[in-house]
Amino acid sequence: MSEIKKENVEEIEEALNEEVTEEEVETVSEEKSFPKRRGVGGRKPFSKSGGNRGRVPKEKPEFDSKTIDIRRVTRVVSGGRRFSLSVALVAGDRNGRIGFGTGKALDTQAAIEKAFKAARKNMMTLKLDKDNKLPHDVKVKYKSATLWLTPNKGKGIIAGSSARTILALAGVNDVTAKFHSGTKNKMNNARATMKALSVFTR
Repeated sequence: MSEIKKENVEEIEEALNEEVTEEEVETVSEEKSFPKRRGVGGRKPFSKSGGNRGRVPKEKPEFDSKTIDIRRVTRVVSGGRRFSLSVALVAGDRNGRIGFGTGKALDTQAAIEKAFKAARKNMMTLKLDKDNKLPHDVKVKYKSATLWLTPNKGKGIIAGSSARTILALAGVNDVTAKFHSGTKNKMNNARATMKALSVFTR
């Protein structure tokens, strides 16, 4: 038994003295390399990057729209009263194109869609300067609303009521809008503004 043990010891010493090659080191490191961490149930953990893959970006609409007025109207019929909603809306591309429309329906969303279609149908293109400014001043009257539009130098849009909304969506810069009448009817003010801008149509 002692001889066998001595032989085993000699073999072990010889094996330790032998040089280990690079290939053997690589194989050992590959065998003892730890597996990558995974999430619960062996799945890969969620990452923040790449979360929106495959999604199509939303296209920007051709016209921006804004509601000017929403009113509840009543119609008397033989069976009683019927209620509906009337919407006044302005649509424009902020680059010289503007339209105004109204729509009436039982639902608010349906009335807005009708008004938007009417605004696109009544779209007009303005003839402005290279800086999107009015070439001259204009004064118009629509029913009880009297409006005076004048260009200003570097002061931006100075207007109130529905005139400011229409001028902004039309893309007009450096203009002053002043109502000389005391009416607060948004519909009449909007139509007066559209009538004034129609002077500059192409």
